[in-house]
Amino acid sequence: MLTAVLVGASACHAQRASAQEFALFGGALTGAGSHTYSWAFDYQEGLGKYAALGITWLNEGHLPDHHRDGQSVQLWGRLPLENRRFVLSAGVGPYRYSDTVSDGPNGFMNNHGWGALMSVRAAYYTSSRWIMQLQLNRVQLNGGPNTTGVLFGVGYQLDAPDEPGPRDRPVARKDRVTNNEFTVLAGETIKNSLDSESGFSTSVEYRRGLLKYLDWTASYMHENVPAAVRRNGLATQLWLTRAFFNEHLTLAVGAGAYYAIDTFNSPGSDGIKGTVSGLVSLSASYRLSEHWLTRLTWNRVVTRNSLDADMIQAGIGYRF
Repeated sequence: MLTAVLVGASACHAQRASAQEFALFGGALTGAGSHTYSWAFDYQEGLGKYAALGITWLNEGHLPDHHRDGQSVQLWGRLPLENRRFVLSAGVGPYRYSDTVSDGPNGFMNNHGWGALMSVRAAYYTSSRWIMQLQLNRVQLNGGPNTTGVLFGVGYQLDAPDEPGPRDRPVARKDRVTNNEFTVLAGETIKNSLDSESGFSTSVEYRRGLLKYLDWTASYMHENVPAAVRRNGLATQLWLTRAFFNEHLTLAVGAGAYYAIDTFNSPGSDGIKGTVSGLVSLSASYRLSEHWLTRLTWNRVVTRNSLDADMIQAGIGYRF
């Protein structure tokens, strides 16, 4: 869905913005003596000719008794070749994972922890700003299975480069990406279980720009997964935000806290209670006019009681 937003925006606005790249990867993964699929969202911007910083959301598929994904911030070294059209890169960084594992008579549990994500990549930069990429990932953990994935990626340069290949650095902006926004969203909540039960969810969000690239949000959220979890709560997050295509498109990654005022667990569990959970999110918005926008957000609720869930929502907002 994010790729579709980028393609549509690039067709309408090929104007100068910033120097970042966005890519979607998919491929195969091995680990724990088994094989499965893998996919990832990847955002990268240059720190100079030979270095870059990347943010990745990696999904490691469904290994036996393990459904694992997570987020990583990687530091990349890169070597441009062949008039900068062909680039070899290597990256490494911490990997914060969530793993839904089989728990015998209890069914499942959500485990969280830290590991390392190590990657090597070969990329070809076309003259039309599209990037063809082949990447090898290695996930190394202290506990849980280590994995190796081979992924093919298609990326897009969000700013037309001054020369072939990747831009060295982004163009600095002078003002905040966001002033004030009010958005109403609706979509689906998917429980992080071995059966991936789902239900309807809604949220109302107020967003304000604090600094040039930093937003803050306050949200009310409602989730309803029948026979699993029903939550009504308040959330607050800080977001790293960038704008592209003459300010029409924004991409953001956020993290914060989510207090569920009422939680109804599955039959036989603790019933109503209040909980504080972590919240990690990706979001993209597209301006329809001076004031109106559409927004797509993927929230990951990270709990301490195996009630992790994904909220994927779309909605309409107003800027003022």
